[in-house]
Amino acid sequence: MPGRGGAGQPGTKGPRAPSARRRKGGRLSDEDRDLWSRVTRKVAPMTAAERAQFAPIADPQPGAASFSLPTASGPAAGRSTGAVSARAAATGPRPPVPLPAGFRLGAAASGAPGLSPLARHEPAPGPAERLAAHPLRMDHKTHKQLTRGKLRPEARLDLHGMTLAAAKAELTGFILSAHAQGRRLVLVITGKGKGDHGPLPTRSGALRHEVPHWLHMAPLVGVVLQVVPAHLRHGGGGAYYIYLRRRGA
Repeated sequence: MPGRGGAGQPGTKGPRAPSARRRKGGRLSDEDRDLWSRVTRKVAPMTAAERAQFAPIADPQPGAASFSLPTASGPAAGRSTGAVSARAAATGPRPPVPLPAGFRLGAAASGAPGLSPLARHEPAPGPAERLAAHPLRMDHKTHKQLTRGKLRPEARLDLHGMTLAAAKAELTGFILSAHAQGRRLVLVITGKGKGDHGPLPTRSGALRHEVPHWLHMAPLVGVVLQVVPAHLRHGGGGAYYIYLRRRGA
């Protein structure tokens, strides 16, 4: 029968680590003592400053703030850790930040004073709002009839499906030609838009947003008297009335 201590034989345990091999009575073997002596010759004792870094930290008082910061190496490490712990124990927990009067979780912040429109998440004004802010230059009675769809445009231009570059050139030629012919009221249809069809993507309704800008820029600003969103019978939000100046005016 194979012995229980035979190394390498099936069903037997292998040799144990040198630190675990002891003689009867708990004494180390000669091999273990030799290994331990070689280890201890390479170990240097810790300095007082190094031992301070590993000193146990007293439990904080009930209710006192407790936190730790990265410590620096050297004699200053023990002093900085002790100073932080002392300040935290003396000051206690920070009081909660007071909430504004009338604050309610989930309430909109659009009415909060001191916030910019961007911080309030206010939507940018649309073309109709921007045009309504322009001063009225045409006759008030004529303007009222125009907004009610009572006046019939003398000419119309449909910019559907055009790129921004093509639409701007087409609009410029159309307005200058209509003014040269003595026409006063024309209709420009932009559509509500699904974006420009050019190589670069643009926001939805690009023509609807850009046409009023073009009409207030050279060379058209000198012949355009008023730009008004069209009535529903003439296209509504996807079209504009352009009221032109008189020739020679």
